[in-house]
Amino acid sequence: MADRPLTLMAVHAHPDDEATSTGGVLAQYAAEGIRTVLVTCTDGGCGDGPGGVKPGDPGHDPAAVASMRRQELEASCEVLKISDLEMLDYADSGMMGWPSNDAPGSFWQTPVEEGAARLAELMRHYRPDVVVTYDENGFYGHPDHIQANRITMAALEMTDLTPKVYWTTMPRSGMQRFGEIMREFHPDMPEPDPAEAAAMAEIGLPDDEITTWVDTTAFSGQKFDSLAAHASQGENIFFLKMGKERFGELMGMETFVRVQDATGAPVPEKDLFAGLR
Repeated sequence: MADRPLTLMAVHAHPDDEATSTGGVLAQYAAEGIRTVLVTCTDGGCGDGPGGVKPGDPGHDPAAVASMRRQELEASCEVLKISDLEMLDYADSGMMGWPSNDAPGSFWQTPVEEGAARLAELMRHYRPDVVVTYDENGFYGHPDHIQANRITMAALEMTDLTPKVYWTTMPRSGMQRFGEIMREFHPDMPEPDPAEAAAMAEIGLPDDEITTWVDTTAFSGQKFDSLAAHASQGENIFFLKMGKERFGELMGMETFVRVQDATGAPVPEKDLFAGLR
């Protein structure tokens, strides 16, 4: 390992996903001299267009949205000091149940083996020591997040690499706090129906099932700024409404489940690179 830097590879679905769950670790490890590689799987074309125009509405141009979001992603990478950005450029599949799920060329319609083969080539090139992506449900059921998990795990099987592998998650205690803050900022927000509330209660994990807690509070300002770089999606990024101080309080701790490890580092751990340095 003396001839190459320690390397973190984060595999995300859309522009702006890199900031929400991993902006802190990307900024922190970059500051420590670790190589940070971001793989973004889709072009983000199902995001909001100029003026907040929604997908499917008149005037929404997915190609123009994708171009705009690539520029924002590059700005976010500058903020987080990400070493290398790789884009697979699959078409954004949209939320589960949208017609765009079925569009030819969408990430959701791409054979896992195809996406995995492309990602495996990147893994062989960068040889990451740590790989981060979503869990099998894409954290909250987004098709592109689920697909990112599938191609990541399949790509690892195609290589001879044995990195530590993590899935992003959120402690249930943190989800409860997040709900309280959302109601604080939106006091007129209606209560979710029982089915929605039950689904929300299943997001994340009980605190004692989380293996890895990384305190990135010192880098929460960069994380906030990286989210703010995705200005075209500001309407959808609730966290920007709370300001940097409250954001740091809520979003400073990033949490993960370790699903592959050859180091034997004990858990719970405070560092994705525990056992590697």
